[in-house]
Amino acid sequence: MVNELNALESKIAQVVSLCRALRAENAQLRQQLATAEVEKKGLTDRMDAARTRLEQLAMQLPEA
Repeated sequence: MVNELNALESKIAQVVSLCRALRAENAQLRQQLATAEVEKKGLTDRMDAARTRLEQLAMQLPEA
């Protein structure tokens, strides 16, 4: 009975350790996602600005 309880205690400790590791990894992944979303927003804004500038330049071209 004592051996079974020790084995169960060991398994519970492993589960707790894995849970902590997964929580830490999840937090890191959330931070990476937030950073990527900010970067994506910046790139989208830059693309929109470039598109607007190109459209303005195209409107200034003389028609043939």
